[in-house]
Amino acid sequence: MSSVTILLLIVCLIIMLAGLAGTVLPALPGIPMIYLGYFLYGIFTSWQDFGAATMIFWGAVTALTLVAEYFAGAFGAKRWGSSIFGIWGSFIGAIIGMLLFNLPGLIVGTFAGAIIGEIIAGRSLGEAVKSGKGAIIGFLAGSLFKVVIGLLMIGTFIWQVIIR
Repeated sequence: MSSVTILLLIVCLIIMLAGLAGTVLPALPGIPMIYLGYFLYGIFTSWQDFGAATMIFWGAVTALTLVAEYFAGAFGAKRWGSSIFGIWGSFIGAIIGMLLFNLPGLIVGTFAGAIIGEIIAGRSLGEAVKSGKGAIIGFLAGSLFKVVIGLLMIGTFIWQVIIR
């Protein structure tokens, strides 16, 4: 490897590690950032270490992850018996919480939004709290999913570029 390629590798790995942090920090785009690191390395090395099939596969996984991310909290709330009001409440609460208080706000907003939505729907406080717990479980499961996908992407990149 030339010194320019090594520098490129380091820059792409830094982008990927920032993306990995973004799988749990809402300020960074997470999986798309990891994909960007992969893509940039491929462009600047003329795709010598991996080809189009790899990029198409990880592109599809990236798109799927983005879709799953937005529905994880709502899915958890629904799985735990939430009404449409609780689902929308968790989604709106997550957005408001994230805008006001970043990651802690995202978590609290998801929980509180589901509870408020359920109370608006006329459910008891116990049912509303159960819905809020489901929204948090869904959110955490979605976050874990993103971390695992991010680690797989970075691990595959390292294997293809450095180890192989």
